[in-house]
Amino acid sequence: MTKKNYVCKNKENIQKIIGWTTPKLHQASECYVSFKVFDPCYGKLRLKKIMLGHIKGKRNQRVYGEALIKRITQKLLEGWNPWIEESNQEEYALFADVCSKYRVYLAKMVKEGGLKPGTLRNYEGKLDFLQKWLNGDEHITYIYQFNKTLISKFLDYVLVGRNNGIRTRNNYIGWLKSFSSYLVERGYVQKNPTDGINATTKLKHKNRDVIPNDVLRQLKSYLEKENKHFLLACYFLHYLFVRPGEMCSLRIRDVSVKNKTLSLSGANTKNGRDAVVTIPNHVIELMKELGIFSRPQNYYIFGNNFRPGLEALKARTFSLYWDKNVRKALNLNASYKFYSLKDTGITNMIKSKTDLLSVRDQARHSSVDITNIYTPQECKEANSALIDYEGVF
Repeated sequence: MTKKNYVCKNKENIQKIIGWTTPKLHQASECYVSFKVFDPCYGKLRLKKIMLGHIKGKRNQRVYGEALIKRITQKLLEGWNPWIEESNQEEYALFADVCSKYRVYLAKMVKEGGLKPGTLRNYEGKLDFLQKWLNGDEHITYIYQFNKTLISKFLDYVLVGRNNGIRTRNNYIGWLKSFSSYLVERGYVQKNPTDGINATTKLKHKNRDVIPNDVLRQLKSYLEKENKHFLLACYFLHYLFVRPGEMCSLRIRDVSVKNKTLSLSGANTKNGRDAVVTIPNHVIELMKELGIFSRPQNYYIFGNNFRPGLEALKARTFSLYWDKNVRKALNLNASYKFYSLKDTGITNMIKSKTDLLSVRDQARHSSVDITNIYTPQECKEANSALIDYEGVF
């Protein structure tokens, strides 16, 4: 970069930081209030004049001009930009109003089946967190102020300020990209503010270990005495590989006792596809023992206190009960999460010599390669076609 270009670029960056200059009243040959505001279209501060010639008398002009300066200064402090107001009315929309419209849009998408209820809760939670942060030192008024610099500051707050991990930061980036696409499509911003902001691809392995068999036996013995309905939830995760978010939507009518199957609606599954998984005999027997099938067919399998009911349980309730009750009572290692039961179930099923295709179908993996990730090193067998191979060397 030449010295001239560098100076110009540096000047533009400085002007972008300054944003605007204090309004001044002029009463020479003409009477007007002038101030400069950064124009993103030109990349520099541009002079804005508001003529006051229509007001008669120097004194009246001065009184009106001073009051106008106060109003303009207050608007500038709040983020008002006359150039954006003139170029695109949508960019001058209030940030709070845009967020409200976004929430209505998400709710409509869920109603029409274009978005899962769990995704709605996830997006709304992240939006709530963003707006709470913006009510602090980084307060903004207009949607055009939602830019790349602001997003970067927010992501730093998520990672450093809140001491979260890279995975959490990546999740926020995914949502911010979706939200920004919504803004671009509706003309609220001209350029996607998340362009150039990417998720980190190299992540530490999730701190979630496979649960040893002796701990599984201990867990079963404890829950058989304390809470058989939660034991059933553990079975659904461990043997049927049904995720907590999917468990919440299961109704008694989704179970076929005759076929020993569970039907999953694509509206609630992670990949958006309908699926049918096998229910092992001992899981069916536990459901009969708990009187699940004697309740109305439209009842959720896991309602209040993990029992059948008209109101579905929230997904996080499973993990909360695990953390506050099960792990505490059994003094389990912190790396043994409720979701570890799913990973453990897949691994143990492979260890039992169940063919990978059956495991793949039960776990609803897109390929055997994904299922094979769960195969322990000691279970991986040598290629029989190569055992007796010997070359000329």
